[in-house]
Amino acid sequence: MRFLFGGRPLGVQWGLLLGLSLVFTLLLSATGIPAALLIGPMIAAILLALGDGTAKPPGLVIQMAQGVVGCLIAKSITGPLLHDLMGDWPVFLMGVGSVIAAGGLLGWAITRLKVLPGKTAVFGCFPGAALAMTLMAEANGADFRLVAIMQYLRVAIVVAVASWVASVWSMTEGTPPVPPSWFPPVDWLALAGTLAVIAAGIVIARKSKITAGAMLIPMVLGVLAQDVASLPLEVPRWLQALAFPVVGWSIGLRFTRPILAHAARALPLLILANIALIAICGGFAALLSWTTGVDPFTAYLAMSPGGADSMVIIAASSNVDAAFVMTMQIGRFLTILIFGSRLATWIAGAR
Repeated sequence: MRFLFGGRPLGVQWGLLLGLSLVFTLLLSATGIPAALLIGPMIAAILLALGDGTAKPPGLVIQMAQGVVGCLIAKSITGPLLHDLMGDWPVFLMGVGSVIAAGGLLGWAITRLKVLPGKTAVFGCFPGAALAMTLMAEANGADFRLVAIMQYLRVAIVVAVASWVASVWSMTEGTPPVPPSWFPPVDWLALAGTLAVIAAGIVIARKSKITAGAMLIPMVLGVLAQDVASLPLEVPRWLQALAFPVVGWSIGLRFTRPILAHAARALPLLILANIALIAICGGFAALLSWTTGVDPFTAYLAMSPGGADSMVIIAASSNVDAAFVMTMQIGRFLTILIFGSRLATWIAGAR
């Protein structure tokens, strides 16, 4: 890759990076992967890093992109969702706890087998939003590059299986998936408020130096604005399309040849571990459906260890109980967000 990037002017490097990002994004989008907007640019950035390229987005731009991700998550944490979580807490507690326990146990096993080091293995196995787990791993001293590989590898496997099941389910139910619109009507006042939340969150994160603050503080402020002050958040897809590549570049640019070599050696076991986690969660889904009467596909999406964003996207375009899926997925994400650092430290140190 040195011939492609090494020694070239920054303008040329950026042109190549943008072009490759677009190509990989389109290729991944054609496979139906919801995270293509992030994974495609991340792959392009890895090639840039391996090719001795020096182009990289400014730190403030990266923080702004992370703030967009935080507000996107906050937009899903609505008052009715929290009400559902509290109202049927035994079901959600068992569902959330069982999947986190399975991920933690698998992370512990990978650590004991010396496939990946301690916290890296645990964060790689934690079932939450893949991007959030990667950022949390970096903030907690784990090798976020290996975490990213494991998380997005699982996203690819889970989404492939879930998309196939969704197509079969939709044909059975007679409801074909509806593709989301790239340019829906925008509430410009709400968008201005969302950008203000992001700006305030970045200022607080810079002054407080809170772990992963550029994402977490806008998320918290966004939840307060939306659910306490009744100020709506607006994160249109075109804004996501601007933010996700920046986050992907920020991850990919820090890859090195030794890291990729280690990942390649560990890849068969990482694939096996991800398949094992998906199978275990599939068993939990069957038990959930049997004990609560929830339809099997809703239970599968709710218990799936893929990224919460991916499952919500599939649920929204399928004839399932999307509110149930979102509540379970967001509940699990919030639990890991609050307790993940301590859990990772404890599991990584367990003998």
